[in-house]
Parts: sequence; structure tokens; C-alpha cells
Amino acid sequence: MSQSSHVITLLPGDGIGPEITAAVVDIIAATGVKITWEEHIAGKAALDKMGDPLPESVLDSIKKNKVALKGPLTTEVGKGFKSVNVQLRKSLNLYANLRPTKTIPGARARYTGVDIIVVRENTEDLYAGIENEIAPGVIQASKIITREASTRIAKFAFEYARVHHRKKVSAIHKANIMKLADGLFLKCCQEVAQDYPDIQYNEVIVDNCCMQLVTNPTQFDVMVLENLYGDIVSDLCAGLVGGLGVVPGANIGTEASVFEAVHGSAPDIAGKGIANPTAMLLSAVMMLQHIAEDHAAERILSAVYRVLGEGKVLTPDLRGDATTRQFTDEIIKFIN
Repeated sequence: MSQSSHVITLLPGDGIGPEITAAVVDIIAATGVKITWEEHIAGKAALDKMGDPLPESVLDSIKKNKVALKGPLTTEVGKGFKSVNVQLRKSLNLYANLRPTKTIPGARARYTGVDIIVVRENTEDLYAGIENEIAPGVIQASKIITREASTRIAKFAFEYARVHHRKKVSAIHKANIMKLADGLFLKCCQEVAQDYPDIQYNEVIVDNCCMQLVTNPTQFDVMVLENLYGDIVSDLCAGLVGGLGVVPGANIGTEASVFEAVHGSAPDIAGKGIANPTAMLLSAVMMLQHIAEDHAAERILSAVYRVLGEGKVLTPDLRGDATTRQFTDEIIKFIN
């Protein structure tokens, strides 16, 4: 049991966010880890209540506490306010998006033996949001790739591989077409790779990468990608192991880190008590590892694997009929 107490920012999120967040808080409490949750609202809930989807108080809290756990936030398509997820990453310089994708027993995935770490650059590329109308009916979006950000994310990927005893890093790109932008990203990856002779390095064109993933995903280990490719490929990887409901995510920076469920806010099932908290819970496991609560993280992970493996108490998205509460209680039952 942890002897120290942690203060962590908690953003329950929109839609099913508050339900799955409550479940995760209960499960962490069952491990005995002492956490004081500093709760704030963001996204649609904050816009409705405070007129701002990302209040300054949220950023201040995360900067102070250095760690946050975040539920899903609503992002409207083609209209509405800018993505709060993107704003958080920019404002806090959360430059690395880390998405472990691993086969979980009982998750009814299409493949077995998948264990891929997706490392996505989080601050630039088309997500810089530089768009303008250059003529009526003609929109231009600027893709920003810098040596600094590309080198930084490549170092993160190789360092992660070395620390976690991974064997290979694959740089995913489209430098055959975008010879300057993706060419720079690739050159930075090549330069960093020279400093890690103990780790294999290869390069895969992004469209071929997608085909290779659905053909033989076990050939990949750690993947490093620009922002847009990373967003798309990480979701593809999630589909290999059962979907976004069973995949965690983290946004890592030098001064703060935000751990999040990467799926949507699912407003269609909000309030029905049937949401699956697994993705949020696995993100919390990553958070616990980040704050050196490894024993608690292992206990939760073991309980998740057991409950999903037995397949007796599962939420509807996992082809069961359990409520969020029943699933949560089942996880807690096996934390020992």
C-alpha cells in the first residue's frame, strides 16, 4: 500500500465521462493508493456552465499538480469550439502521445499476440490548425514539421524502447510524396537512431504500414509517427485488439502529463449505466506507473485481465449484459 499521498487533477469529461471516471476512482481507491482528486470541468460541460470549454483554472491545476486523469471530451465535427484535447496538448506542451495497443484475453479481438506501442508527435503537423480561405471555395491548411519536434519525438520513442526492453522502432512516413516535410521528419529519426545501436530501426510508408498492420500486426513493436498519421494509425491499432474501449492513452510533456480514455463521449448511452470503463482504467494504470505506484497498477491490470478473461461480467460493448457498476465491483473483487 502506498504511504505517500498524491494530488491529481481529475477531468470527468462529457457524455459517459463522469460515469466511467467514477468507476475508475473507486477501483483505484480499492488498491489503497492515497490520491486527493482536484476535480474540474472542461469541454461542453464547461462551455455550458462557464462560457469557456477550457477554463484557465483547468490549466492552472494541471500545471500545479503535474498529472491529470481525463475522461472523454466532446469535439463537434466541422463546427463548434476547437478541440479541447488539442488545446490541452498545445497549452501544456504535451508533445508525446503514447498509445500502447495490446491483446487482452477475453476482449474478442481479431488477432492474438499484438503488442504495439504507438508514439505520436502531438504538437504540430496539420493539427497546428493553420487554415485559411485563399479564394472562394478554396481552403488551404498548412502542415508544419520542425526539426526540434521531430527529433524530440524520435528520442522519446527510442528512449521508451530502451527503458522498456523493446527491440525495434519503426518510423512511419510519406516522404516519397512530401519530400520536404516528411523528409525532415525521417531525417531526424535516422539521426536519432544512430544513438541507439542496440535497437533495430526501419521505415515504413504510412499506407503500406496500414496494410501491413491488418495483414501481420505482430511484426511491429514501437512506432513513431507525425501527428495526423499517429492519430489514424493508433485507432487502426486499437481495432486490432478489440476497439477504443480497451485501449489506454497518455499525453506526456516535460512539465505535465495527462492520461485519458481515447474513445468518444458516447452521448447516446450517457446516463444509462452501461458504459465500459476499461480504457479509462487502463489509462489510470499508466498514470499509476507514472507516479511510481507500480504495485497498485499491477493489481488492477491483473484484475482486468481476469474479469475480461473469465467473460462472466462484461458491459454490452464487450457482448455482456453487466452495468458499469457491476463491472466495476467485479474488478474490485479481484484486486488483492
